[in-house]
Amino acid sequence: MLMTGSGAPARVRYLPGTFRVLSNGDHVVCAVTGAQIPLHELKYWSVERQEAYVDADSSLKAERRAGKL
Repeated sequence: MLMTGSGAPARVRYLPGTFRVLSNGDHVVCAVTGAQIPLHELKYWSVERQEAYVDADSSLKAERRAGKL
């Protein structure tokens, strides 16, 4: 189950190509913008940094900030 409707953030383990919900919630928080990302809309994350991103631009900013680009 991805959504509980609780309004609480989920605790998530980011894996290559997928993610695992460790504790129930209906969203995660973007590491760059602070925006809430509903789990059913989560498409961008870093396995290495265990961070979620709201969009590709935020993901790119995080890569640059980490010195990966």
